[in-house]
Amino acid sequence: MSGADVNLVLRSTRVVTPGGTRPATVAVADGTIDAVLPYDAEVPAGARLADFGDDVLLPGLVDTHVHVNDPGRTEWEGFHTATRAAAAGGITTLLDMPLNSLPPTTTVDHLRTKRQVAAPKVHVDTGFWGGAIPTNTKDLRPLYKAGVFGFKCFLSPSGVEEFPELDQEQLARSMAEISDLGGLLIVHAEDPHHLEAAPQRGGPAYADFLASRPRDAENTAIIGLIAHAKRLNARVHVLHLSSSDALEPIAAAKREGVRVSVESCPHFLTLTAEEVPDGATEFKCCPPIREAANQDALWQGLADGTIDCIVSDHSPCTTDLKTPDFASAWGGISSLQLGLPAIWTEARRRGHGIDDVVRWMSAAPAELAGLTRKGAIEAGRDADFAVLAPDETFTVDPAGLFHRNQVTAYAGKTLHGVVKSTWLRGVRIADEGVLTGPTGRLLERNS
Repeated sequence: MSGADVNLVLRSTRVVTPGGTRPATVAVADGTIDAVLPYDAEVPAGARLADFGDDVLLPGLVDTHVHVNDPGRTEWEGFHTATRAAAAGGITTLLDMPLNSLPPTTTVDHLRTKRQVAAPKVHVDTGFWGGAIPTNTKDLRPLYKAGVFGFKCFLSPSGVEEFPELDQEQLARSMAEISDLGGLLIVHAEDPHHLEAAPQRGGPAYADFLASRPRDAENTAIIGLIAHAKRLNARVHVLHLSSSDALEPIAAAKREGVRVSVESCPHFLTLTAEEVPDGATEFKCCPPIREAANQDALWQGLADGTIDCIVSDHSPCTTDLKTPDFASAWGGISSLQLGLPAIWTEARRRGHGIDDVVRWMSAAPAELAGLTRKGAIEAGRDADFAVLAPDETFTVDPAGLFHRNQVTAYAGKTLHGVVKSTWLRGVRIADEGVLTGPTGRLLERNS
């Protein structure tokens, strides 16, 4: 420890480090972790001590899949509300998706607009994905140079007309350009032909909605994506995996050296089709929440490393868009504030430890995005932390959530794990549900 430069010391009997969870003292100097020391290390003169007892000190979570919808659809969400919810949930870094805002992040000018809107509002560090659509191949290189973390595309309709999907030829063209940049393509992988062929029945029955988004749509799209990535030696990432059938071809591709990574989401890992009441479109998302047996297989995919990380796919909307008709209701689940306790509740039930949760929700997303200062409690990283009381429980009350529209599939659920406080670069930004003003920074790739 450099001593004179250290102005903050955090201590817990359970600190989650890359080497495991142990009693430790964490020294912070000017917003950066200076050292991780033995539990009984001396506190330098003049440094402030925050002792968390037996609560778990973990690295701030990194959520690389958030739809903030700002500007343009700010009645759905916004940087102020989304990042407050993130901070309350132990998330210290998020990456904003390029669609559902107006304009979408498909040109440098649009990126500039989004940054100007976000800068004064963010409570956590915030970066941006670019979008790959049929008409903007020429914009990908300038966007990458401007600091986006990679590019998102859809292989089936996105739900908003200003962000159209790529066909297979367009996918190959965009992937080749992004690969030439050394960039990452992240993909909503559902095959449009399988979706068109599936039975489309409107109404309140969840079984009918589930039948309209079959596993084969995901499986086919993912297999095709892997084939393109293998041929082009491109780096690709499968978004929000819900079909466990796709795990085998993904695992095989990884063994062959194809540069493919995969995420899943809290709703796929904690909610099941069997529990969705008819008309409860707060559970609607695309791809959909599937059956309990499918969920068991997804957890096995996490355990064996086929699935790399867990991120929210926070996709909110106004209450009126969640009509009781699954065909017409907006698809998206709001979970920024609840992802950590939701996953911890299910992980502990299945025999996983807090180290596993931190790997899936902090270290791996940080690595995916190249956020080398995030995702771990070790010297040289940003002093971003969440403090979790892992054995305390709470019942989800939508009125207590910070995102703009208090609609959530988790309403009434009792969860383990209460986030006591959240720290961003050594400053406590959330404390027992009380938040400070916005002090987050805008991030660029490699910043």
